[in-house]
Amino acid sequence: MKQNEMSVIEHITELRKRLMIVVVFFFLAVILGFLLSRPIIVYLQHTDEAKNLTLNAFNLTDPLMVYMKFAFIIAFVITSPIILYQLWSFVSPGLYEKERRVTLSYIPISLGLFLIGVSFAYFILFPFVVDFMERISTDLEINQVIGINEYFTFLLQLVIPFGILFQLPVVIMFLTRLGIVTPMFLSKIRKYAYFVLLVIAAFITPPELTSHLMVSIPMFILYEISIWISRISYRKAQKVKFEEENKNK
Repeated sequence: MKQNEMSVIEHITELRKRLMIVVVFFFLAVILGFLLSRPIIVYLQHTDEAKNLTLNAFNLTDPLMVYMKFAFIIAFVITSPIILYQLWSFVSPGLYEKERRVTLSYIPISLGLFLIGVSFAYFILFPFVVDFMERISTDLEINQVIGINEYFTFLLQLVIPFGILFQLPVVIMFLTRLGIVTPMFLSKIRKYAYFVLLVIAAFITPPELTSHLMVSIPMFILYEISIWISRISYRKAQKVKFEEENKNK
């Protein structure tokens, strides 16, 4: 059964409570992020993509900016299960008992997909992009002077969006369970979704066909997987709803 409905004031109070929990955990995670940032930054400077580059600090604050970016991103990754759990706790009173159990399992899946997306971007796409940029510089006889802040900003802007994009199946699964989207709707807007994904791929890749395909094809596959998952979730949601309604009769 669904839990008793809450008043608007109770919803606001509950939301404030959830946000406070997230803020406290995020603050603690930022402290841990600062401790973890240095070994990660040093490691990334000695990878195959960066070891042949001379990374420079063009401003006194550049090293600090890099430190802070990594600290906050690490904190976000560490806190993301807490954020998702608090979100689940906020919406779960509106779900049936079976739906609450199923949607709770989305949290580890979501974190796993984020790490897969980041790994795909870093280990497959990023080396290709760096090599592409170096070949252009060589062809144009340009000596690259690279700022450490610019290098890591470029790296993070490339890999983090993939971690977010790889959340698509979980988001679709969750929205289907809530009844917000259906597999029929997703199939109907497929061509528009493909166009949006092509535009996104064009924004985050160099102007070169191979790299564009390396990004757009996995995103198309993700969308098709999302439709398939939505169909399964939709059937299960309809079944749960039917069973719960029969229990209440």
